[in-house]
Amino acid sequence: MRRSHLQTIVLSMVVMSVVCTPPLPAQFERFLKDSTFRFDYFHTGTKGEERISGDKMYEEGAWAGSTTNLLDTLNLGDYFFEVIDVTSNRILFSRGYSSLFDEWQTTDEALAGTYRTFHESVRFPYPYSKFQLRISRRNKQMVFNEIFSTVIDPNGIEIHHEKPRADANVVDIFLNGDSHGKVDIVILGDGYTKGEMPKFRSDVRHFIDVLFNTEPFKRRKKDFNVRAIEVTSRESGINQPDQNIWVGNALGTTYNSFGSARYVLTDANSVVRDFAASVPYDFLFILVNAKRYGGGGIFQLYAISFSTGETAETAWQADYVFVHEFGHSFAGLGDEYYASSVAYNEFYQKGVEPWEPNIAATISRQGLKWRDFVQAETALPTSWNKTLYDSMETERGKLRRDEKGYAEKRQAILNAERQVLDDKQSRGIVGAFEGAGYSSAGLYRPSLDCRMFSLSLTDFDPVCARAINRMIDFYSK
Repeated sequence: MRRSHLQTIVLSMVVMSVVCTPPLPAQFERFLKDSTFRFDYFHTGTKGEERISGDKMYEEGAWAGSTTNLLDTLNLGDYFFEVIDVTSNRILFSRGYSSLFDEWQTTDEALAGTYRTFHESVRFPYPYSKFQLRISRRNKQMVFNEIFSTVIDPNGIEIHHEKPRADANVVDIFLNGDSHGKVDIVILGDGYTKGEMPKFRSDVRHFIDVLFNTEPFKRRKKDFNVRAIEVTSRESGINQPDQNIWVGNALGTTYNSFGSARYVLTDANSVVRDFAASVPYDFLFILVNAKRYGGGGIFQLYAISFSTGETAETAWQADYVFVHEFGHSFAGLGDEYYASSVAYNEFYQKGVEPWEPNIAATISRQGLKWRDFVQAETALPTSWNKTLYDSMETERGKLRRDEKGYAEKRQAILNAERQVLDDKQSRGIVGAFEGAGYSSAGLYRPSLDCRMFSLSLTDFDPVCARAINRMIDFYSK
């Protein structure tokens, strides 16, 4: 569902030619300079209640994003912010995004009435003149409503202009051109000691090879720049609260986030942002020096993945997680699986169309969001062997990690599930397969299998691939 002010944005957009090198487009140069404004804020509340209060403001390095696609028309994310020139009332920049706070609001802790505060940031090209920053959030009907607004003087003495961190050693993985015409990814390491930096560099190059051997990233590699930043931790590894393991990792990443054993996040936002500011970046990845399965990804915030499999036989699972979590943070793709244990309650509102491009509640031929991919002979909903698959997931859920033969039993079930998902009749078909977004019924995914569904190295399905390509185009043109 589009909001009224997005319609205004679309009507007011100026169509410009692709600019990959200086000089800057006149529209950008008139109102914005080629550096980055970072607004840090505190996000406080509980279930059904939230408040935003400003923290610090920074001028960071060069602006990495497009200088033509300044106004967001993708309609993704739970939040949306706008930068508005006070004198002309012109919208200079806008972006959709999601947050830790929004996810936390769906947990039991928030439902119990507990209040928590998260530190967050929005970043945009640096305005020359006084501007209004406006943040909106979707309501239950997916309509954006304003929740915060402030007027900022970018020439005020309260803006911080510190130099980049001296302890952030930058490694160029590959560079394909000027940042304004490329998607810039920065990878930070967490839980790597000084002596483990060779491992970090090797890990980064491995996972970047994995990502860019996965379509559609493989075809679009020339549209990316990738850099890594060596972040030194005092101790090796990251926190595992359920194992009573606590280490001095620099970026504060931890397992057991929001009560889920494998969910890895960090709430050390300002530390992460300070390190990342050493380079121009659009998207941020944190690679953790850990063998335990886990990761996380939040749209326009960051993606996180463990780096090393527990055994040689399970090493491929880190490859899966790296690409899967980047799908969340980069393209706003939703989880298509539904049987795994998660910490959320009512993550998707019943009967309301999710904003994620690969999850649907409406599956009529006229209303399905990916209807242009569906052949006339394909039934909606699209049948698959869901009953058998669900019975296998139930058996897998009964396994305990400490029981004898756990790995072998789990792998046997995964192999059986793979046979269901390799069904020749359904392979390659785009339809509406029931079971997605943590819900067994009422939500649908485009294909029988996808990198966002099963624990496997299968490719992204056509709908997810389109969403990825749209994001690449938006940032590289």
